[in-house]
Amino acid sequence: MAEEFGVLFNEQHTAVLRYVRRRAGADSADDLAAEVFVVAWRRWAEVPADPLPWLYGVARNVVANHLRGRGRAERLAARWEAEPLPPAPDVAEEVAARDGAHAAWARLGERDREVLALIAWECLGVRQAARSLGCNPATFSVQLLRARRRLRAALNESVSPDFDSARPTVLEVNRANG
Repeated sequence: MAEEFGVLFNEQHTAVLRYVRRRAGADSADDLAAEVFVVAWRRWAEVPADPLPWLYGVARNVVANHLRGRGRAERLAARWEAEPLPPAPDVAEEVAARDGAHAAWARLGERDREVLALIAWECLGVRQAARSLGCNPATFSVQLLRARRRLRAALNESVSPDFDSARPTVLEVNRANG
């Protein structure tokens, strides 16, 4: 079979290459012609005695698939180009906000940090966090309220006036839990 296929390839490759080049362009003709012969190899039992018309039929399908794919890619590229890019985040602003948050966190007392961390970082509910600290849920809720107020005040002291206050902070994280 390999020898017969080699003969077919040597005899018909130029004709198939010209066929696909005229229909799909020179830039993709070599790849498309190779794909035609891959199909011929896989479907060797179906290749007729006069193979060129059959190869042209395969080439027509290969070129049609290629052109459809290229059309989809061009439409997608046009859609991407038409969509405006989202504004790039200001890295300096983000660094300042992070530094301000770190400074505010450092100014809190150990108990406030632990109360906030149990809710925001460990994702515990009020009852679970209260159990973790060995107090009742009502006491923990009051501690959480006060810790949030102190953190908000510390953030207001350490964050520049240009900071985007609409961004969620640790105060809003898991508000439903607290």
